[in-house]
Amino acid sequence: MNILNLGCGTKISANPEVVNVDWSVYLLLRKYRILHLLASPFLRGARRERYKSLAGNIKVHNHIKGIPYPENSIDVVYHSHFFEHFDQGMAKRFQMEVRKVLKQGGIQRIVIPNFESLVQAYIDHLSICKNKSDEWKVHDNYIAGILEQSVRKEAFGTSQQPPFRRFVENLILGDARRRGETHQWMYDQFNLAALLEEVGFKEFALLTYNTSNIPNWNTYGLDYDESGSEYHPGSLYAEVRK
Repeated sequence: MNILNLGCGTKISANPEVVNVDWSVYLLLRKYRILHLLASPFLRGARRERYKSLAGNIKVHNHIKGIPYPENSIDVVYHSHFFEHFDQGMAKRFQMEVRKVLKQGGIQRIVIPNFESLVQAYIDHLSICKNKSDEWKVHDNYIAGILEQSVRKEAFGTSQQPPFRRFVENLILGDARRRGETHQWMYDQFNLAALLEEVGFKEFALLTYNTSNIPNWNTYGLDYDESGSEYHPGSLYAEVRK
């Protein structure tokens, strides 16, 4: 079986059946030796640990340029917390690319923030605020859950760095939008199913982080964290077939 893990960032699988594809700075550093030698001394803390954990089965590619594989050549296309970073027009083109590279009967597994869950959490907390006077102090967190990553100006990782490092990273790498870190659209089970059907996919199924129609899916570890728990709690998990 051959599996593409698209838009993977640093969440990759070392399984030889998986090719991890992205254009993040971490994969660029890992792929090209000269960049690796220049940048390694400057990585610290959690960033360094994420970088050291990267396996070698990676392909550096900007997905705006399509998916660099022949038609009908891939068994599984997987992406997690990636699809929402495309605007609506690009999202449809991306789905057409996915369908093109999948074999007949191949599976696309999609993991995205669940807009329904985020909105429900906001509504539930709104009710709590009306009955508990001190809850309004943290209510902004529930609005942030829906909007923050759509309006973010500075990349999150950079915002946590010391002032000089922040300045250099923003100067070289650009803001959150330039790095593809902002959400351009959000999905629930209904608008996602409608888009996938429009593109030509079939057998839309809602699943969980540890269930799949892909044989032996849990052995690849892509929906788990290091402790074996759900990597992105509260996500929407869906699969379709070509």
